[in-house]
Amino acid sequence: MSDPYRTLGLARTASEKEIKSAYRKLAKELHPDRNTDNPKAAEKFSDATKAYDLLSDSDKRAQFDRGEIDAEGNPLNPFGGMGGAGRGFGRGFGGAGPRPGGPGGYRDQEFGGFDSNDMDLGDLFEGLFGGRSKQNESTGRRGFGGGRGAPPPPLKRGADIQYRLAVPFVDAASGRDQRITLADGKAINLKLPGGVEDGTQMRLKDKGHKGSGGNGDGIVMVEIAAHPFFRRDGDNIRMDLPITLNEAVNGGKVKCPTVDGPVMLTLKPGANGGTVMRLSGKGWTKKSSNPGKGKPVRGDQLVTLEIQMPEDLDGLKEQLGDWNDPATPREKFGL
Repeated sequence: MSDPYRTLGLARTASEKEIKSAYRKLAKELHPDRNTDNPKAAEKFSDATKAYDLLSDSDKRAQFDRGEIDAEGNPLNPFGGMGGAGRGFGRGFGGAGPRPGGPGGYRDQEFGGFDSNDMDLGDLFEGLFGGRSKQNESTGRRGFGGGRGAPPPPLKRGADIQYRLAVPFVDAASGRDQRITLADGKAINLKLPGGVEDGTQMRLKDKGHKGSGGNGDGIVMVEIAAHPFFRRDGDNIRMDLPITLNEAVNGGKVKCPTVDGPVMLTLKPGANGGTVMRLSGKGWTKKSSNPGKGKPVRGDQLVTLEIQMPEDLDGLKEQLGDWNDPATPREKFGL
């Protein structure tokens, strides 16, 4: 990747919102799942992801803009422009220069008023690069190159890669494994943790960018989709189940949906609207569950009955005739 701004098609003054928008557009176009017949798409998708990882991190973006790191996030060599420094220093002291075959590569003459026999270049570079090495201090060796020099930069771990994983409600509730495609084009199965929530982050060790100090990690953020009739309530799942007037009066068995598929629910005769029925073990996979050791523990499904009146009320009135319900359902309110 040459330049993260060019990769995302952005100007250097782009805002965070513009960066995120540009990445989402490219990720949608180049995702390997949508370009199975185009191997170059996976490479471009990886480049776009790397560019977004760098520019979405304000600290790394500032470092890149200042020229302190490259497009991969690796530090640039602070002494990259000092090739041939020996020649520059040689010319800077009274015109002295290297003499092939001479001791130390320099003429035995004065350096702008200083006698080379009295002057130790190690002392000069000691001041520039932070003193002698321990080896030279112990051996007493001095001279050019005797300084310790700047310590090598620490090995840098590769940057993490951020992923967003859209998970259907029923899959999140039951803990069903998910398939995710990584930036390198490889697809893996991902096991959801018990009690997973919208915004839960999962770490994939060593699935980030490569670095001299080891690979970064993949960070997967879970986004749980809403459901048309299921609602999460802690470890439980709630839903409203419509039943007919006839089913409410006479009772019987009715089909009820769950995240695992439909089950039969037994109604008692005279079921009231608002009655809550419990289906044990049909709720959300609990956080305390230990995947891989036995069956995961789940909450319950709470079903609220809703009596649906018939559309043809004239027929119902004929059946009722002069019958009048003597019940006083609002008596408890003092009405």
